[in-house]
Amino acid sequence: MGKMPMRRKVRESTVTALHSRRLRYRVLLIVGLLSITLVAGTIGFMIVEGDSAFDAFYRTVTTVTTTGHRELGPLSRDGRIFNAFLILFGVTSMFLAVGAMTQTIIELELQDRFGKSRMKRMIHSLHDHVIVCGFGRVGRHASYELQQARAPFLILDRDTARVERATGMGMIAVASDATRDQSLREAGVERARGLIAALPSDAENLFIILSAKALNPKLKVVTRVSEEEAEEKLRRAGADTVLTPYALAGNQMANALLRPHVVEFLDFEHSDLGPHVSIEQVRVAPRGQFGARTLAELMEAHHAGAIVLAVRRKDGEMVFNPPAEFAIAPGDYLIVMGERDRLEELEKMLTS
Repeated sequence: MGKMPMRRKVRESTVTALHSRRLRYRVLLIVGLLSITLVAGTIGFMIVEGDSAFDAFYRTVTTVTTTGHRELGPLSRDGRIFNAFLILFGVTSMFLAVGAMTQTIIELELQDRFGKSRMKRMIHSLHDHVIVCGFGRVGRHASYELQQARAPFLILDRDTARVERATGMGMIAVASDATRDQSLREAGVERARGLIAALPSDAENLFIILSAKALNPKLKVVTRVSEEEAEEKLRRAGADTVLTPYALAGNQMANALLRPHVVEFLDFEHSDLGPHVSIEQVRVAPRGQFGARTLAELMEAHHAGAIVLAVRRKDGEMVFNPPAEFAIAPGDYLIVMGERDRLEELEKMLTS
């Protein structure tokens, strides 16, 4: 349950939205000024000089662009008066349009350059983060869970539309091919703690896992598999956890009929327990103040608020439903259930 600089990403997303609205406003302003000038000039010459619609439009264009309109004949006195005002308004509009367009191009260029530099700095500052490869249906839900847990993570996806959607949600996302070693290096795979391979193709996920494990052998990799026959290949490639969405969905549907109360209990967001209840793992700090104490002493200091479902020993042994006199040791992981605020307090207590 590490912290994540969410305020900074939300602020940058807001700035990007403001730039987008400003660009739309300037484009509409340019189009509006030119349209008003051309329509007003055309109608004016049709009324004052009696020109046809095409001649009036042509005379307006040549007037605004200051190229002259001698081939259409001289203007009358009223036509010259109208033409003088049209020149003042038209030339001013043209200058404003050119200036606004130039400013917009410069701002977009600077925004793109500084945006890429800022993104590189943000990625370089990430440590012990998770790399999510693919922002499809699976990757999107995984990213949302990481965001809810305030864990540092980075999204890689080839689709720029998906990348824009992720950044709009306050996430760090880069339009890049996750199957390339260079993309993984730029995402900081050497200093990452985990990787989620969520591309729709098993072959692409296999390629990502091979590349990521070669760059960081200690990386914990979780992936999805479409074909059950590919599960063993993904594990041999180095995947620590391989999930089959179709099998999980089938088991969930069967359990919803066979054990509906268990499913409702575990589905915190839609159960009577409320969306603030979750199950987390909390590690006992090696030099924390609660090392070598019993669970009863820990719960008394924490004023309850959490239920210890299991303890995973440092040597890998899993103890389910530990008794109150169970002694916890530095390096143990407590599998606890409770409200998220209370679990965060417990984590601070155990890691202080």
